Amino acid sequence: MSKQLIISDKNKKSLILKKTVLNLINRNKFYKKNFVIVIGGDGFMLQTLKKNKNSNKHFYGVNSGNYGFLMNKFSSKNFIRNISNPKLITISPLEMTVKNKTNQTKKHLAINEVSILRQSRQAAYISIKNGSKDIIKKLVSDGVLVSTPAGSTAYNLSVHGPILSLNSKKLSISPISPFIPRRWKGKVVSDKTKITIKNLNPIKRPISSVADNIEVRNAKMISIKTNSKIKFNLLYNHNRSLEKKIKIEQIKREIF
Repeated sequence: MSKQLIISDKNKKSLILKKTVLNLINRNKFYKKNFVIVIGGDGFMLQTLKKNKNSNKHFYGVNSGNYGFLMNKFSSKNFIRNISNPKLITISPLEMTVKNKTNQTKKHLAINEVSILRQSRQAAYISIKNGSKDIIKKLVSDGVLVSTPAGSTAYNLSVHGPILSLNSKKLSISPISPFIPRRWKGKVVSDKTKITIKNLNPIKRPISSVADNIEVRNAKMISIKTNSKIKFNLLYNHNRSLEKKIKIEQIKREIF
């Protein structure tokens, strides 16, 4: 029988959990083709998915980090049952294309969000377009986020952006500490569109563009669109799927 593929972060907690998972799998002789168990936190899962962007593998995350929104909570009692019949969620990432001040172009994928952040003590001066239409001609702020539904409960929620349902086919554009216009709340747009963000003053007010955790500094022009050709297959326990987690966060927001 082939060995089940397990990818683990290198920290102590993840490595201990990996031994426990291996014992359970060997004891129960569990094996699924194209099935990958990922042990770590959300950051490690994002890193693993991007490394395997051209594969058709299915990824089941086991949380050994802090929040672990993209992961599953580990239960030794129910582990084999959970991985034997998980719920499949398929998501596509954002593709960020950045032109910097020397006109170099760099591309990166973002599963949660693209963050446009001021790079100095000066507030950012940026414009935002949805296709050919202006969303806002001049935003003075610490930056702006473009978030997927999967990432709408992460950094986007922290800046009071909307929580998007997983099947909404929408993207959230949320300002970070807007100064002008002070009360601009952002906008929800179709995930079929291309969002273009321009730095209106790149010399005095430099900005960086970050795809999840990969930063491109001195960004002059950023375009963001969903790359629907790439599909990430995530697996979840039936009682705690990604859809259910998002709904719980939506309910929490309504309560508080």
